[in-house]
Amino acid sequence: MKEYILFDNDGVLVETEKWYYEASIRALSELGVELNFQEYMEVMTSGGGVWGKALSMGIPQSTIDATRDRRNRYYQEYLQSQNLVIDGVHETLSILSKHFQMGIITTSRRVDFEIIHNGRGIVEFMDFVLCEGEYPRAKPYPDPYLKGLELFKADKKQAIIVEDSERGLRSAVDAEIECVIVYNDFTKTQDFSKAHHKIEKITDLPKLLGI
Repeated sequence: MKEYILFDNDGVLVETEKWYYEASIRALSELGVELNFQEYMEVMTSGGGVWGKALSMGIPQSTIDATRDRRNRYYQEYLQSQNLVIDGVHETLSILSKHFQMGIITTSRRVDFEIIHNGRGIVEFMDFVLCEGEYPRAKPYPDPYLKGLELFKADKKQAIIVEDSERGLRSAVDAEIECVIVYNDFTKTQDFSKAHHKIEKITDLPKLLGI
């Protein structure tokens, strides 16, 4: 029986992935770099950054660094102005919290995570949150989820992961932890063939887990 749930954040608990994409494309365009959606998804699935194309065009690293800072500001502007709510998340976590210990494992920067979750009432259900830089290597490496297991002092078979991206699924598979993919329109074209379960919406999770 499962006792622990490890949640991805972006696209699972909050609708933020679109806005990170918009901020990145906006910043790249200022450098004269075009990155289409398919290219963007391939880069994100591999765990790489969006700046490789700029480097290959001979744009100096110092210029890229300054543009990355602007991208981060654009993203925060979107986080503070756009609707990030995914219907049913709060109600679902309320149900699950009565039966499971839960944590969030995200590649978001801690500063962005705090903006996202300010007053949202989601983190209160969690035992811990791990953000970028708080584990050795980011997804798609298994390190983030293995760190989560370590914090729970849990066996792999006791835990289940909830993800919405191929990058996150690869992390879960390499960590050898059962993974549920929840549908997200932004990532719908990605390869989820290795997922143990697929659900249409977060509110389907309690039933899947026998609640």
